[in-house]
Amino acid sequence: QFYFAYSGGGSVQPGRSLNLSCTADRFTLSRYAIAWFRQAPGKEREGISCINNAGDTTSYADSAKGRFIVSRDNARNTAYLQIESPNLDDTAVYYCIPLMQCDNFVSYGGGYWGRGTPVTVSS
Repeated sequence: QFYFAYSGGGSVQPGRSLNLSCTADRFTLSRYAIAWFRQAPGKEREGISCINNAGDTTSYADSAKGRFIVSRDNARNTAYLQIESPNLDDTAVYYCIPLMQCDNFVSYGGGYWGRGTPVTVSS
């Protein structure tokens, strides 16, 4: 199992950018690619984005292109997800997941998700 500490979640107004972060607890983040997922109330979990271990290659789900930016700072053992212009449909619990690689990340079906961090978009 892997453990992350999240920050940046909470409430945000529509259209105001939001940055989420997850910091690895007791493991080295640079050994892994990091994928971001989310699950909205009553909906299926979906992949958003993935960044490779070195941070020089990114992948995005088609629906996420142009709306999210994934990044990482291995010196801080932290990965980030920027929601550029949140709308009401972005309300969800967001998760970061360590992977061996980003190929087919949207198909991840592992059983451990941790707590995630909730984001509520409202005015």
